[in-house]
Amino acid sequence: MSGSSESPAMKGAIGLALVLVVLAVAVPFGVSTAPALLWSRHNDALTNGESERFVNYQVLSPDDLAKSVLSQGGWADLLCPRNKKEQSTDVALVFIGRELHSLDISSGEHGDSTLLELLKVSYETSNSSMAFPYVETTEEEIMEASLITGFKEACGLELETVSVAFLGSCALKADNYHKLSDLNSLQDHLASQKGDSNEGKADLILFCHDADTSSVPLLESEVLSELVLSVERVGRKPSVLYVSHPHKTVEYPYSEKLARFLAESTSSNASVNSTCQGVCQVKSTMLEGVFVGVVLLVILISGLGCMMGIQTPSRFEAPQDS
Repeated sequence: MSGSSESPAMKGAIGLALVLVVLAVAVPFGVSTAPALLWSRHNDALTNGESERFVNYQVLSPDDLAKSVLSQGGWADLLCPRNKKEQSTDVALVFIGRELHSLDISSGEHGDSTLLELLKVSYETSNSSMAFPYVETTEEEIMEASLITGFKEACGLELETVSVAFLGSCALKADNYHKLSDLNSLQDHLASQKGDSNEGKADLILFCHDADTSSVPLLESEVLSELVLSVERVGRKPSVLYVSHPHKTVEYPYSEKLARFLAESTSSNASVNSTCQGVCQVKSTMLEGVFVGVVLLVILISGLGCMMGIQTPSRFEAPQDS
């Protein structure tokens, strides 16, 4: 009798253990990530006086980031030949930093506090902005090469109508790319390309900051601010993509706090429904369903175990007449 009453409980425990194992495998713990932000002060994206802001909560690879920037950030109209049309921005500016990890934004404990403030202000005050809190990073990966590859794959062509230039510590090798030495050469290059931009030919500029290789180490915030100002001084209108690729990767679990922090805004022009759209809403609904299913499964297994453990007599003796 005892063996038959314990068997269902044992089976239930095994089933619950399998469910927990499946859930543990499905959750992406131990992923090293860094933030990326896209903004433009010159984008004509104001709708009824409200700025367009969007937060992508997915954990993206650099290739996926490039494709999201093209499709969701509007860079396809700048960089992809088949999508060429008149734009309010004419320079796609990519700044690759080496300092920030994902949690540095929400914790606010990073050494360069001015960088955090610059990114937050740029995100909140621009006409259109996007945040990607979780971009996968590895020490072996070359971020600038991965982004270029992602742009080419998404556009389907070799960026034939785009002038590509890079400066800083970027490691790019191509005959048709322009290697620039400093910000003065960048201004000269953009000034010479200004006529081509009016003909629908965009400029893609990549700057890789690495204080360790610089003779005069400067903070990322200073370099980023000066870079954007240098582009605007020659009459160009940049759309800026900041991507962090730290020297040392740090693995930690996914943090919902960071994503919500990026979505917060002190500006009254922010759209309330822009913090969680599309994939975010679908995934949140799926997770809620999974959690409810697990709770119901545990209740069901516990109920079956209790019922099987109750030993009720199969027959009752008739009352004896006194």
